[in-house]
Amino acid sequence: MQAVKGVSFEVLEGELVSLIGANGAGKTTTLKAISGTQPSAGGEIEYLGRRIRGQGPWDLVKHDLVMVPEGRCTFTRITITT
Repeated sequence: MQAVKGVSFEVLEGELVSLIGANGAGKTTTLKAISGTQPSAGGEIEYLGRRIRGQGPWDLVKHDLVMVPEGRCTFTRITITT
């Protein structure tokens, strides 16, 4: 099932932009595609004038582009020993 289709927006330097919508509208999917944590099916994604579609989050973090996930179930299989 395709969650998002035809998204286009631009964020200029100094702007604060919100992505809002109903549950299931594709907000998280859009942000995951931008941040490289979910592949996109097509189109282009640019950041600071560079095409970044297809790059992994390990590449994008070098350019200060990261996604901070919501706190629930972020580390589901981690063991901490003291």
